[in-house]
Amino acid sequence: MTPKSPKGDINKMNKNSKIYIAGHNGMVGSAIKRNLEKKGFTNFVTRSLEELDLLNEQAVAKFFADEKPEYVVLAAAKVGGIVANMTYRAQFIYENLMIQNHVIHQSYLHDVKKLLFLGSSCIYPRDAAQPMSEDALLTGLLETTNEPYAIAKIAGIKMCEAYHAQYGCNFISIMPTNLYGQNDNYDLEKSHVLPALIRKMVLGKCLLANDWSSLRADLNKRPIEGIDGSCGDEVIMKVLNKYGIFTLNGEVSITLWGTGSPMREFLHVDDMADSSVYLLLNYDAPDTTPSHVNAGCGEDVSIKELSEMVKRTVGYEGKIIWDAEKPDGTPRKLLDVSKLKGLGWKPSISLEDGIKRVVGAY
Repeated sequence: MTPKSPKGDINKMNKNSKIYIAGHNGMVGSAIKRNLEKKGFTNFVTRSLEELDLLNEQAVAKFFADEKPEYVVLAAAKVGGIVANMTYRAQFIYENLMIQNHVIHQSYLHDVKKLLFLGSSCIYPRDAAQPMSEDALLTGLLETTNEPYAIAKIAGIKMCEAYHAQYGCNFISIMPTNLYGQNDNYDLEKSHVLPALIRKMVLGKCLLANDWSSLRADLNKRPIEGIDGSCGDEVIMKVLNKYGIFTLNGEVSITLWGTGSPMREFLHVDDMADSSVYLLLNYDAPDTTPSHVNAGCGEDVSIKELSEMVKRTVGYEGKIIWDAEKPDGTPRKLLDVSKLKGLGWKPSISLEDGIKRVVGAY
C-alpha cells in the first residue's frame, strides 16, 4: 500500500469535527465526552455495545464506512482489577486485541485525521525503575497477574506507531495511571482497588450501624453475583463474606488482598479526560519512538495508606485485615509524567479531594 499523509493537522480540528468515542459509556470515554462538550465540541458519534460489537470486524467496517468519523478516541476495552485479570486471562488478551485491531485499522482505511488510543500503566515491566518513563517500555518482564492485558495494550501502542511509520497516520497513545471517578465500576469481582475499597467500607459501615435498609438499597443498585436487596440476611452475608466483609458479635472486619505495601498512583478521571483532550488538541504523532505519553500526577501512596484515607472519608470504624497469602501485584507503579508536563499539562485534582468527591457521589 502507498503511505498516506494525515488529512490535516490537529490545529484544524474545529467544534463541528465529527468525533467517534469508542467506549463512551465507560468511565474514561464518558469523561472525555464531557470534557469535549465543555470545550464546545458538538458533533459526536457513539454506539453502545448492543449497537456495535467491536469484536465484529464486518460490523466495525460498516460503521466506519457509514459514519466516516474525522477523529477517533479508542477508550473501549475489557478492563478489571487483579481478580478479573487473573480469572479472565484469555478474554483480556483476545478481546482487547480484537477491539484495537478493528478500530485502528478501519481508522486508517477511512482516513481518520487523528486517533487517540488509551492504554494503561501496566504496560511497563514489573521491576522497571521508578518513576517509569516512556522509554521503559519492553525493557523487562511484565507483572504476571495482568500480563495478557498489558501485552494487548503494548500491541495497541506499537500498532499506532507502525501505522504512522508506514502510512503516515496521526495515531497517538496515552498511558494513564490508576483511574477513579464518575462512572467507575463497583463490581467487587471486577473493580479496581479504589472503587472496591470504597464499596467495601460503605457496606461495612452499614453493617456496623445495623443499617440494613441502606445496605439493601446498595445491593439493589449494584447486585453482587445476582444477589440484591430482596435476598435474605444469610444469603447477603454469604456473598459479602466471599468478598471479605465479615461481621461477628457486632464487630465488622474487611479483609483486603496482600500486605498493603504496594505503591500506587491515582488520577481522577476528569483530569485524565482533560489530559487526553489536551493531547488531541496539541500533540501529533512523532516520527521517533516511543510515541506514547504517560498521564498521571507524579505521586503515589501505599495501598495501606490509601485504605486509611478511604476509611476516614467513608467514616468506616471497623477493622481492616490484610491477607498476605494473596498476591500484591507489582510492587510499585509510579509514572514519570515529565513528558506530559513538558507539553504544558498538569493535573488539578488532589487524591484526597478526589476521594471526597467520589465518596460523596457514591
